Amino acid sequence: MSNDLKQMYKTIMDDHFPPQMEISFVDDGRRQTLFYEKVDWTIDNIRKGLRYGENPGQEAALYRMINGNLILGQTETIKPGKYLVSDIELLQSGKHPGKTNLTDADNALNILRYFSDQPAVIIVKHNNPCGAAMSDSLEEAYHKAYMADRVAAFGGCIAVNRPIDKPTAESIARQYAEVVVAPDFEEGAMEILAKKKNLRVIRIKNIDNLSTFVGQRVVEFKNLMDGGIVAQWSFAPQALDKSDFVLAQCEYQGKNYVINRPPIEQEYADIRFGWLLESGITSNSVIYVKDGVSVGIGTGEQDRVGVAEIARDKAYRKLADRYCFESHGISYNDLTDDAQKAEIDSRVQIEKGGLIGATMVSDAFFPFRDGIDVGIREGVSAVVQPGGSLNDYQSIEACNEKDVTMVLTGQRSFKH
Repeated sequence: MSNDLKQMYKTIMDDHFPPQMEISFVDDGRRQTLFYEKVDWTIDNIRKGLRYGENPGQEAALYRMINGNLILGQTETIKPGKYLVSDIELLQSGKHPGKTNLTDADNALNILRYFSDQPAVIIVKHNNPCGAAMSDSLEEAYHKAYMADRVAAFGGCIAVNRPIDKPTAESIARQYAEVVVAPDFEEGAMEILAKKKNLRVIRIKNIDNLSTFVGQRVVEFKNLMDGGIVAQWSFAPQALDKSDFVLAQCEYQGKNYVINRPPIEQEYADIRFGWLLESGITSNSVIYVKDGVSVGIGTGEQDRVGVAEIARDKAYRKLADRYCFESHGISYNDLTDDAQKAEIDSRVQIEKGGLIGATMVSDAFFPFRDGIDVGIREGVSAVVQPGGSLNDYQSIEACNEKDVTMVLTGQRSFKH
């Protein structure tokens, strides 16, 4: 990286966005207005807003909604004052947050809202989760999420749904992260995290109430290059519990096709976990999860077979890196001993990248069976997808051939 570019990243932008913003929707003279105020923080006795936008040189501002409510048909926006990321408390900043730090935290909380019943950790990088896990303790959930993709977690945003205790803080402090978001910090945890001077430590007490955000919608704006705007309601998953997932079946040319077996309880748990994790992943995507942990995450591809293969390949590579790190304390790419590499490769091949018994999750239907076949060849035991393809019968046949169960949500989960 050149010295000029390094300097750009160090520069604190003084943005020129106004302190207030209003967005109005008008219908037959009836005006509905959303009122916003710009957010800033006091850092070293200086008021500072967002450091910059997606890149240095792009000014940006964070606004929180302070009044107004948009009602269109039967849908309305979340009420003003129910703050999360737009009202963060900076306990430690080093460098104050930029846009990507906030959007990473926001998407992590967007996913975490569905997992309030257990300690859960989401690690986000470039607005996509790279590791996600639920477990009986926060420390264990963090370890599982981190080891799911140790490489991508470097410099990521860690979001948790329980107060960070000392063991979890010690685990986090051993890694390099840019942001940690938690509802609170137990005694001694901040002293441990303070050793990481540039780590942005953020407290959002409303994380304790994340479950109340389930089903809540906001209006999303997408700006077009000509100044136009696309407005849409945010996505709300409809399949939230075991009973919401329907055993796959369809009719094709007068014949009924039905999945042979329903999921067992552990499969249902992973189906739910995977589907709700999927809601925060950039489309076109396919992911694999097992025992409440992400195994392979494929994002942003143009074809479903390709993204299923990418998620599979990542599962193999990430597991190899994990085993190398656990055995030798270094990354797989840094291992130079061919015999040790061969031993790790053999173990990963036997375990098929940890995909045996995993659940395969797709944000849209499989147009042909070739996408599902990618996961089935690796030993997945369950599939969850929206359904609705003319060729759903192919996917049902593919699953029945290997005693794989499949459920449908009836709802696509694209995120762009």
